[in-house]
Amino acid sequence: MSTPATEATGLAAAAGTWAIDTAHTNLGFSARHAMVAKVRGSFSDFAGTFTIDASDVSASSAELTIQTASIETKNADRDAHLKSADFLDVEKFPTITFTSTAVRADGDDIVMTGDLTVHGVTRSVDITWELTGVSQDPWGNTKVGFEGSAKISRKEFDLTWNAALETGGVLVGDEIKLDLDVEAAKQA
Repeated sequence: MSTPATEATGLAAAAGTWAIDTAHTNLGFSARHAMVAKVRGSFSDFAGTFTIDASDVSASSAELTIQTASIETKNADRDAHLKSADFLDVEKFPTITFTSTAVRADGDDIVMTGDLTVHGVTRSVDITWELTGVSQDPWGNTKVGFEGSAKISRKEFDLTWNAALETGGVLVGDEIKLDLDVEAAKQA
């Protein structure tokens, strides 16, 4: 059952231009490791804005820039490997960017299509967003929350490093699941 904040009409409360609050946002991901477990990580250095047009959702837009060197998986050796030329190659490709190209309502959700650029390769990606609420913090700032998810293929972004396992399969799965928890502050 939907709550009022997630109904399409709830978008009226989220209308406006918003700046992502990096202290209260998690740009997370997960990938299969050794065919048996998931490795989770996130990025800690990013900036983005989005505009919601509640009267015409298709006129909404978003932009995000992530600093690739800010990748964190709670393992220093793995983080160093992910930053190397085997994966993100942060020296050559210091940012990941997303720029929306289309937005549509899908029931209670918002589906945002955009150009995701990773490792110098741009692909169109759909991110499904759920509005989790709009509120005012104790200092009078209006905040909005969204949870988003998408799946991408590492290979489609030329991230092809891997190692075969003696038991069959590969060390790093191709599918990357994006789990995005965004809080943003309304701009004047």
